[in-house]
Amino acid sequence: MNYLSTRSLEPGTSRFGEVVLRGLAADGGLYLPVQWPRLGEAQVEGLRGKPYARVAAEVLSLFADDLHGSDIRAVTAEAYEGFGHPAVAPLVQTGPDDFLLELFHGPTLAFKDVAMQLLGPLFDRLLAERDRTMTVAAATSGDTGGAAIAALSGRERVRICVLHPHERISEVQRRFMTTTGAPGVENLAVQGTFDDCQGLVKDMFADEAFRTAVSLGAVNSINWARIVAQSVYYLTSSLALGQAGRPMSYCVPTGNFGDVFAGYVAKRMGAPIGRLIVATNDNDILDRALRTGRHEPRAVQATHSPSMDIQVSSNFERLLFEASGRDAELVTRLMTAQRAGEAFGLPESVRARISEEFSSYRAGSEEVADRMRRAFEETAMLIDPHTAVGLVAADKARAEGLEGPLVTLATAHPAKFPGAVEAATGRIPALPPHAEGLMAAEERFEVVPPRLEAVQRAVQRLAGA
Repeated sequence: MNYLSTRSLEPGTSRFGEVVLRGLAADGGLYLPVQWPRLGEAQVEGLRGKPYARVAAEVLSLFADDLHGSDIRAVTAEAYEGFGHPAVAPLVQTGPDDFLLELFHGPTLAFKDVAMQLLGPLFDRLLAERDRTMTVAAATSGDTGGAAIAALSGRERVRICVLHPHERISEVQRRFMTTTGAPGVENLAVQGTFDDCQGLVKDMFADEAFRTAVSLGAVNSINWARIVAQSVYYLTSSLALGQAGRPMSYCVPTGNFGDVFAGYVAKRMGAPIGRLIVATNDNDILDRALRTGRHEPRAVQATHSPSMDIQVSSNFERLLFEASGRDAELVTRLMTAQRAGEAFGLPESVRARISEEFSSYRAGSEEVADRMRRAFEETAMLIDPHTAVGLVAADKARAEGLEGPLVTLATAHPAKFPGAVEAATGRIPALPPHAEGLMAAEERFEVVPPRLEAVQRAVQRLAGA
């Protein structure tokens, strides 16, 4: 399996392990396979009904032909043994042809666990093979940080520094990051937005001397292994529900575009997937871009779905690369404008290509609260505000004529957002038993300005550089 950068300014690599450990390509681009591997019809059918870890091993082996099969099976077995549901990502039926895909049964109650728990043992093996250590830097809009710390803390060869936007995430989200007490963990509360955090991490990767000195690695969804891992639950759920000639459509609450792009990856592999619906909250830059062709950033609005309070969706770059016929020059130009905070237009051919497979809808804050209330009244289910964004978009897709099975991704446990859930339903969701001591645990984090030198100093301390 060969890989290239979306900006194609550096030579490609044939080693999945190097792609995972580098995270971001040296030219600032994101890694993608040169050619998409494809599961044959018989292979797809052979995976129907198989345990989740087994399917994950089959998918990972398609992209990681430099890893031994026994290592891959060991990694996936370890990754998913601690989930709170035997199916890992179970489906719940909510209507005749409507389903929720529950992705919150991992240790930090969010969909990020599904990929991050895979990265932990994968890093262990890759770093041990190379006799290396790594300092991971991650930006989080709420859930990535806790999931990354749960997966990586306590591992001998990995240290981790997480940047989150100060006072812009829920208390439960923050506490999953700041109460671990484990060595080799640094939490930075950046006085800015998630986009500021993400920009600081990218700037550290762009500083080649710094990157080398601290052995910097990434676990954000820019890391290709995360996308591969997330593609698995599209495959398992589509096989669980699919029938011949009847593909599934998916509605995905979307911030950094990694989760919905994973659906695109699964489709390229041969999973029976129809439309992919991008669901945004009031920070609707992606909906506007897909509908009008103009990608125009605005000020970030704070909402009750903070993991989606984003104006710079990193993985959108991967879709632009694909939809433009892998035009690296165009992608580089558009991403340069994005990094400068400038608006840009999508070529009509690119927008038309995207619209063949993707739709998008915006869910306003009042619509989200009302959808949480209706879900409770109609089904007695408590849902978190991000899942509610997805359900609002799903309702709009149905109203516009979408037919057939539709799966909405339930991306977080409602107990991660108790204030929003209580305001909408009058009920306070309880934390699962394994997290009951979270709210009483001592926190540890440092508030820093959104300046590169301040963050680099903290990372250097952590790395001992």
